[in-house]
Amino acid sequence: MQVDVVAADRKVWEGEANSVYARTVEGELGILPQHTPLLSVLADGAEVRIDPTNGERQALTVSGGFISVDHNRVTVVADQIESGSAS
Repeated sequence: MQVDVVAADRKVWEGEANSVYARTVEGELGILPQHTPLLSVLADGAEVRIDPTNGERQALTVSGGFISVDHNRVTVVADQIESGSAS
Protein backbone atom coordinates (compact mmCIF):
# COMPACT_ATOMS: atom_id res chain seq x y z
CA MET A 1 0.00 0.00 0.00
CA GLN A 2 1.13 3.56 -0.62
CA VAL A 3 1.96 5.67 2.46
CA ASP A 4 2.42 9.45 2.60
CA VAL A 5 3.46 11.26 5.79
CA VAL A 6 3.18 15.05 5.63
CA ALA A 7 3.99 17.77 8.19
CA ALA A 8 2.67 21.30 7.93
CA ASP A 9 5.89 22.42 6.25
CA ARG A 10 7.21 19.37 4.37
CA LYS A 11 6.73 15.81 3.12
CA VAL A 12 8.39 13.56 5.70
CA TRP A 13 8.12 10.09 4.15
CA GLU A 14 6.52 8.36 1.19
CA GLY A 15 6.68 4.87 -0.19
CA GLU A 16 5.21 1.40 -0.21
CA ALA A 17 4.61 -0.32 3.12
CA ASN A 18 3.47 -3.68 4.45
CA SER A 19 1.86 -2.15 7.55
CA VAL A 20 1.31 1.08 9.47
CA TYR A 21 0.60 1.39 13.20
CA ALA A 22 -0.59 4.55 14.95
CA ARG A 23 -2.19 5.62 18.22
CA THR A 24 -5.40 7.55 17.70
CA VAL A 25 -7.69 9.22 20.23
CA GLU A 26 -9.77 6.01 20.02
CA GLY A 27 -6.85 3.61 20.60
CA GLU A 28 -4.06 1.77 18.78
CA LEU A 29 -4.67 1.21 15.07
CA GLY A 30 -2.99 -1.33 12.77
CA ILE A 31 -3.37 -0.93 9.02
CA LEU A 32 -2.59 -3.65 6.49
CA PRO A 33 -3.10 -3.65 2.71
CA GLN A 34 -6.76 -3.53 1.61
CA HIS A 35 -7.86 -1.97 4.93
CA THR A 36 -11.36 -0.49 4.91
CA PRO A 37 -11.57 3.31 4.50
CA LEU A 38 -11.24 5.35 7.69
CA LEU A 39 -10.42 8.79 9.04
CA SER A 40 -9.20 9.21 12.61
CA VAL A 41 -7.58 11.89 14.78
CA LEU A 42 -4.09 11.00 16.01
CA ALA A 43 -3.38 11.18 19.73
CA ASP A 44 -1.07 14.07 20.64
CA GLY A 45 2.51 12.81 20.91
CA ALA A 46 1.55 9.55 19.18
CA GLU A 47 4.10 7.31 17.54
CA VAL A 48 3.45 6.25 13.96
CA ARG A 49 5.36 3.14 12.87
CA ILE A 50 5.77 2.23 9.22
CA ASP A 51 7.06 -1.13 7.98
CA PRO A 52 8.23 -0.38 4.42
CA THR A 53 8.33 -3.08 1.76
CA ASN A 54 11.99 -2.15 1.20
CA GLY A 55 14.12 -0.59 3.88
CA GLU A 56 14.21 0.03 7.57
CA ARG A 57 11.18 0.47 9.84
CA GLN A 58 10.28 4.13 10.37
CA ALA A 59 9.16 5.46 13.76
CA LEU A 60 7.80 9.01 13.85
CA THR A 61 6.31 11.06 16.68
CA VAL A 62 3.43 13.29 15.60
CA SER A 63 1.73 16.26 17.18
CA GLY A 64 -1.74 17.34 16.09
CA GLY A 65 -3.02 15.52 13.04
CA PHE A 66 -5.02 12.74 11.47
CA ILE A 67 -4.66 9.50 9.57
CA SER A 68 -6.78 8.47 6.62
CA VAL A 69 -7.04 5.25 4.64
CA ASP A 70 -8.72 4.98 1.25
CA HIS A 71 -8.15 2.77 -1.79
CA ASN A 72 -4.96 1.17 -0.40
CA ARG A 73 -3.41 4.57 0.38
CA VAL A 74 -2.55 5.71 3.91
CA THR A 75 -2.06 9.43 4.53
CA VAL A 76 -0.75 10.87 7.80
CA VAL A 77 -0.98 14.65 8.17
CA ALA A 78 0.34 16.37 11.30
CA ASP A 79 1.31 19.84 12.52
CA GLN A 80 4.72 18.59 13.66
CA ILE A 81 6.56 15.33 13.02
CA GLU A 82 9.83 14.19 14.59
CA SER A 83 11.81 11.19 13.43
CA GLY A 84 12.32 8.62 16.13
CA SER A 85 14.44 5.54 16.37
CA ALA A 86 13.45 2.50 14.36
CA SER A 87 12.45 -0.41 16.54
